[in-house]
Amino acid sequence: MNNSRTTSRRRRTLVILGVVGLIIVGALLYYFTQNRAAGSRQDSPPGTTQLTNQRAHYHFTVPDKWKNDPQRPVYFKGKYHYYYLYNKDYPNGNGTEWRHATSTDLIHWKDQGVAIPKYTNKNGDPWSGSVVVDTHNTAGFGKNAFIAILTQPSANGGAQEQYLWYSKNGGKTFTSYSKKPVLANPGNADFRDPKIIWDSQSRHWVMLMAEGNKIGFYTSTNLKKWKYTSGFLTENVGTLECPDLYRMQATNGAYKWVLGASANGRGAGNPNTYAYWTGSFNGKKFIADRQEPKWLDHGFDWYAAVTFDIAGASNPYEQRYALGWMNNWDYANNTPTLKEGFNGMDSIVRKIRLRFNGQSYDLSSQPIGAISQLPASTQTFQRMEVEGSRILNASGASYQLDADISWSQLKNAGLRLRESGDKSRHVDVGVFVEGAYTYVNRTYTGHPDTNGTSLESRAPFNTDKKKVHLKVLVDKNSIEVFVDDGTVAYSSLIFPNKDDQGITLFADGGRAMFENVVIRHFDK
Repeated sequence: MNNSRTTSRRRRTLVILGVVGLIIVGALLYYFTQNRAAGSRQDSPPGTTQLTNQRAHYHFTVPDKWKNDPQRPVYFKGKYHYYYLYNKDYPNGNGTEWRHATSTDLIHWKDQGVAIPKYTNKNGDPWSGSVVVDTHNTAGFGKNAFIAILTQPSANGGAQEQYLWYSKNGGKTFTSYSKKPVLANPGNADFRDPKIIWDSQSRHWVMLMAEGNKIGFYTSTNLKKWKYTSGFLTENVGTLECPDLYRMQATNGAYKWVLGASANGRGAGNPNTYAYWTGSFNGKKFIADRQEPKWLDHGFDWYAAVTFDIAGASNPYEQRYALGWMNNWDYANNTPTLKEGFNGMDSIVRKIRLRFNGQSYDLSSQPIGAISQLPASTQTFQRMEVEGSRILNASGASYQLDADISWSQLKNAGLRLRESGDKSRHVDVGVFVEGAYTYVNRTYTGHPDTNGTSLESRAPFNTDKKKVHLKVLVDKNSIEVFVDDGTVAYSSLIFPNKDDQGITLFADGGRAMFENVVIRHFDK
């Protein structure tokens, strides 16, 4: 053997191995850097490639294919367990199943795969419902078993009926309890979306059912046998879905029950999001303070919303979390993310409180504090007087913007965001003083509504105080706005061009003062 040739070969081998090693290390560093900065981007499921051009930077998005309704998250052993309706066959096949993700901070999520698969029994695919952790083994599946009760369109003529699934492995996978429903359909066309809560005052389980324009109430001691107790009828909000019930302590110290549901109030000039009523509940029947609902979100894309407990809260009734599906059935399939193989995003998780305004009770919402933990660069601007428009020395596609706006004489003022270089494309957020309302207008940017009926969302605003605080969350395909203390919030999908990242302040019909303008850029 030629020693010089062998040595040369070894050197070449070492060089090649070194280069390969550097490539691998570089790839790993890039991967972890991208994922650490990705906000709520989830781990890719096995066998898929992470596509990030259209994927939201800090909002929860489905790893692939399709998602719609969120299921109320539960907290267990240091993690929030979140399930949502997922269709692995989208867009070429139907049927949903429950996919599972976990998080410790409700911003960063880890995909856990499908927990309840579709078409595994004759009862059909699993639709929306709710999961509880049975800490006292009331159902007999063991202490801390995960119990899900959900709607399936059964073999009984496709009737919507409620079935129980249980998990003994911490919610990773579920087993069907029976081919028979735990709550059979009494003959309703709409009978779905069971929401289960434990009523500590009455010491029994309570189930809410969406039954057309009515919310039905049922009780049980073991989660298997249910008894109807009452119904709450609604008006002018269409077919109800995804009901909700919880107790809260208001800012004036009073305790109130809140009944919520996804509803369509557009026929009466109201949103198509989350309607709610405050009132009293005796364990069997809910009595509303007033028949007309209020709305937790005034945008176009905050549907199938759920609220849930804050883990470790010293006062569990003072605040809750909430999140909604950022889409609308009017145009649910119209999204450019389909080019990258997925369709489905949630709002940022919000913290909600019940405020007393002197006459009635209102829910308010703000982004959870964990969003401040995202890596960000910050821009702060001094007081600016604007008459006409002023281009801000800032740009971005993913950020949180806070601003105080005040005026003495004014017609309209606000922000033009995701603005194009020629100023022709933008989404507008502001207050129309002459009309006494705040608004979000997506007319002049890409959006999903091809019919042109869901372009500007509005909510009444008291302009007599001559000032407003706006907190705006912008992501690649969405905008969420919180007005003042968050009693008014907007959530809407937008599809701007990638390079449309400008920010302009504007004031029409007078001068406006912009103060405390702070931008936290999440994509830098």
